[in-house]
Amino acid sequence: MSNDGVNQGRRRFLTGATCVVGAAGVVGAAIPFVGSWHPSAKAKAAGAPVKANISQIEPGQMITVEWRGKPVYVLRRTEAALASLAETTDKISDPNSEESLQPTYVDPVNRAIKAEYLVMVGLCTHLGCAPMFRPEVGVDPASGNADEQWLGGFFCPCHGSKFDLAGRVYQGVPAPTNLEVPPYSYESDSVIVIGIDQEGA
Repeated sequence: MSNDGVNQGRRRFLTGATCVVGAAGVVGAAIPFVGSWHPSAKAKAAGAPVKANISQIEPGQMITVEWRGKPVYVLRRTEAALASLAETTDKISDPNSEESLQPTYVDPVNRAIKAEYLVMVGLCTHLGCAPMFRPEVGVDPASGNADEQWLGGFFCPCHGSKFDLAGRVYQGVPAPTNLEVPPYSYESDSVIVIGIDQEGA
C-alpha cells in the first residue's frame, strides 16, 4: 500500500471524527439555547392563577396571598367595617373608584364581588410600598395616638398614604389612586381564584 493511500484514509478518518465532535458541540450548545425559549416552571407559576381558601378567615382578619410576585390582601370585613365606608366618603379622593384599577364586576364603593371579602393588591399606588393593615378605630395609624377621624384601613409608612377599608385613598396623601383590585372569581363559597375573572363579567 502506498503512502498516498494511508494518508488519504487517515485524512478521511480525521475529517469524519472532527465533524462528529463538532456536531456534538453544536448540539450541546444549542440545547440550553433552545431551552431558554421556553419559560421556566417558576416563570409559569408567576403568572398562573392562585387559589385562596377564605373559609378560615375570621371577621376582621386579613390574609396575604402571593400572585405574580405581588402581595394580594384578602380581608374579611365586619358589618361595622362596611358601615364605616359611608363615613369616609367625603375624605376619599376617588370614592366611586372611577380613576382606579379594578374589574368592572366589583362594586365601585365597597370594591368587592361579595361585600364581606375585599381582595386587592397590597402595593401602594404611590411608589409600590406595602401598606400595613391598621384596623384599630380611633388610633392614628402613623403615631399610635388617639385620632377620632381614623375608622380603620391601610397605612403606607414610607410616605404616609392612607386608605380606608375598601382600599380607597384619602385626600391629601402622595398615593394618586385607590389600591388595585386584581381580577378574581369565586370557585366556591370558600375558595377564590386570583387571576381569573368572574364569569358573566
